[in-house]
Amino acid sequence: MGAIASIGTVGDSYDNALAETVVGLYKTECVTIDGPFRTADELEYATLSWVHWFNENRLHSSIGYLTPIEMEDLYYRENTTQEQPLLGELTLH
Repeated sequence: MGAIASIGTVGDSYDNALAETVVGLYKTECVTIDGPFRTADELEYATLSWVHWFNENRLHSSIGYLTPIEMEDLYYRENTTQEQPLLGELTLH
């Protein structure tokens, strides 16, 4: 039929597994629960709100019920080996 794989190798299901999971969560948590929407603008606003919540505010069980942003901050606090210069301090790059 002339179809071309968009990403990954042909027959490789792993490349789309995460995307399909997130789309399923979006449809369930945003569209089904908060819908129906009367306009595309309402759906767009709900989508933007859901993405913001998903990326920054949701509690995630696999990271100790922290939010993704809390986990990222913790990671960088624990894994920063180089001291940061003080504001206005000259540094060599």
